[in-house]
Amino acid sequence: MPNPLDLLRVPQPMISGGLPLVMGIVNVTPDSFSDGGMHESAEAAIAHGLKLVADGADILDVGGESTRPGALPLTAEQEQARVIPVVRGLVAECGVPVSIDTRNAATAQAALDAGARIVNDVSAATHDAAMLKLCAERKCVLVLMHMKGEPTTMQQDPKYENVVCEVRDYLAARVEAAEQAGCRREMLWVDPGFCFGKTPEHNFALVKQLDALKGLGPIVLGASRKSSLGKLTGRPVEDREPESLAAGLVGWLKGAAVLRVHEVGWMKRALMVAQALW
Repeated sequence: MPNPLDLLRVPQPMISGGLPLVMGIVNVTPDSFSDGGMHESAEAAIAHGLKLVADGADILDVGGESTRPGALPLTAEQEQARVIPVVRGLVAECGVPVSIDTRNAATAQAALDAGARIVNDVSAATHDAAMLKLCAERKCVLVLMHMKGEPTTMQQDPKYENVVCEVRDYLAARVEAAEQAGCRREMLWVDPGFCFGKTPEHNFALVKQLDALKGLGPIVLGASRKSSLGKLTGRPVEDREPESLAAGLVGWLKGAAVLRVHEVGWMKRALMVAQALW
């Protein structure tokens, strides 16, 4: 089996014509905004992850703590009880790199020990002071995401003077902090945090100007099924795949190198057609 890190060479969207990597979401939670409770058991989550790989997922992102607006935090022990059996099972069977979606260094370490190769931290490694040191020592990919506030409060009237500049400056500072902690620049990815402490107008501005983040590292975009898309079209969360595909395609055209999605097969098909037409 090839080294999973060899599969993480991110293409340059639109410059070389390369397609973005598609990261499939595996939520092991009872309360996620879109699919909470659907894959709560380890067996169901592993089966779902394997289906996403069959549909073409390049990466699987396993999360055990919901970060929807208003969500309450878990202890690291509760989180690990949910995700580690799933990470271990997927690493053994799926054949693609596995990411752990966590803010807790202890959970990240346990997941890396179980074979994960990516840490996806919605707090940009600010929630747990040990996260940067861990990722530097383990030489894993670290995704640094922008979030204004905490999940419990982030959607309570978020304000920015200039959302694009503020998000870019924040992520640039976090990339610098990670480098100073010993992380290799090529292992750092950035995520603007679609719907994490932002109004629909903020989110749309970030996607429209996503190329402002170029130079910080490969850009991850996670707009799939998000509330801002539903507010635009009036569709409920279970009926937002067309909106998710549109957001993903525009994100790719604006520079996203990784698209984090629920419906992997639909996104892969849409990308294939978009590439052919472009």
